[in-house]
Amino acid sequence: MMEISSKFRYTLLALLELAKHHEQGELLLIEQIAFVQQIPERYLEQIFMSLRRSGLVYSRRGVKGGYLLSNPPEQITLLEILNCLEGVNSQQQCVDASQTIGNILIQEIWQEAMSSAMTVSEGYTLRDICYQQQQMQDCDSMYYI
Repeated sequence: MMEISSKFRYTLLALLELAKHHEQGELLLIEQIAFVQQIPERYLEQIFMSLRRSGLVYSRRGVKGGYLLSNPPEQITLLEILNCLEGVNSQQQCVDASQTIGNILIQEIWQEAMSSAMTVSEGYTLRDICYQQQQMQDCDSMYYI
């Protein structure tokens, strides 16, 4: 079974934190995000360099500096985030004449699985995940007498 990488998990948590503050236009410092989301600060700095280069976040230096999403959360998909971190896998693997039918079949099934995962990832935005997170927190905070 495929596991979610720590890099992707931390990136998504950091972006969700930015998404929560996006409407207010509030810039967040890496230290703030690291503390709230319990992410190693050094690792988060590297992640934010990639996010800035890819255009997913905007940064401002100085006393009132920090990071902000470049686009509204409803315009940023999971697929966009994955492509930022992992790069777009545009390489089509050629079928080698020496490959067995079994290997070819496995490759085709894997490509289909990856295509499905990409389709699902394209259907979720940061706004969707923030909403679901809020729903779960609301259910968690309910109490009964």
